[in-house]
Amino acid sequence: MKDLFSHVVGENNVKLNEPLSAHTTFRIGGPCDAMVFPHSVDELAAVVRICKREGLDYFVLGKGSNILVSDKGVRGVVIATECLRALFIQDNAVCASAGLSLINVSKACAELGLSGLEFASGIPGSIGGAAYMNAGAYDGEMKDVVTSVTVLDESGNIREIHADDMQFSYRHSRLKEEPLVCLAVTMQLKDADKKDILAHIADLSERRSSRQPLELPSAGSTFKRPTGYYAGPLIIEAGLQGYTVGGAQVSTKHAGFVVNVGDATADDVIRLIHHVQQTVKAHHGVDLETEVRFIGKWDDHPLYHEILRAE
Repeated sequence: MKDLFSHVVGENNVKLNEPLSAHTTFRIGGPCDAMVFPHSVDELAAVVRICKREGLDYFVLGKGSNILVSDKGVRGVVIATECLRALFIQDNAVCASAGLSLINVSKACAELGLSGLEFASGIPGSIGGAAYMNAGAYDGEMKDVVTSVTVLDESGNIREIHADDMQFSYRHSRLKEEPLVCLAVTMQLKDADKKDILAHIADLSERRSSRQPLELPSAGSTFKRPTGYYAGPLIIEAGLQGYTVGGAQVSTKHAGFVVNVGDATADDVIRLIHHVQQTVKAHHGVDLETEVRFIGKWDDHPLYHEILRAE
C-alpha cells in the first residue's frame, strides 16, 4: 500500500500499521492500515483520488481530539492534516488551513489585536475539526466567527461553502452529513485591545485548568449537554464521579470527562460510557448523548450499537 501514496507525498510521509494511540488526545487506539501525511491541498486531493480509485476507505484526522479509536484500529487509510498549516490574515479576515491548531490560531490572532476566538484558546483540536463539529466553549462557537469553509467535495472539486449554508448547530455542521473534506476555514474577527484579549484568554485558561482534567489524556468533553441540564451534575448525582473501568475513569475533577488514568483501552472507555448512560437514565430519565465520535472497527462490539440507540 505504501507504493500507492509515496509518489505523491514522499516515502517518509506514509506509515503502515501506525498505532493511532500516538495520534489521539485519549492516547488510545489500534493501528491503521496506512497513515498518509500530505503537505498541500493538491497532495491531499491526490491521496483521496487514489483511495477512491483503489476502493480504500479513508478517514481524515486532525489533532485527534474528540474521538475514540477502536482497539482493533482503522481499516483503510488515515489522512492526517497536521502538515497543512498555512495562515493568512488580512485586516480582520483570517484564513486558516485545516491542520492548524485552533489554540495556536487563537493566540496568533490575539497578538494582532483580533478578538473573537478567545473561547477557542484552550480547545485542543484542529481548525478543520473545529469547523466539523462547530466546536465551542464559554459561550462561544465557531459559527460565531466563520464566514466560509473551503472543502474538497466527493467529485474532487475544491469549493467554498458560505457559513449560512454550513448548517451549524450545537456540535454539528454540514461536514458531518456529507462526504466533504475541510481544507481551510475563513473567519471574520474584530479589532480590540491586545491587552484585553490576552487578559480574557488568561482568565479562560485559569477557569479551564481549575475545572477540567487537563493533566490526563482524554477526548475532551465526553457527553453533549442535554437540553435543560448539564451532564456533569447528572453524573455526580448518580454517584458516578470517580467510577472506573480498567484504565478509564469518570474524572474526579469534572464528571463530564472520561479520562485515561493509565493504559486505558477503547473497550474500557466504551464500557464506562455505557454504564454512565444507563445509570443516568435510571436515576434522572435523561439520555446522555456522546460528544465523542467512535472511529474504526466497532460493529462487532457488544455495546457499540446500544450506545448509539441511546442517542
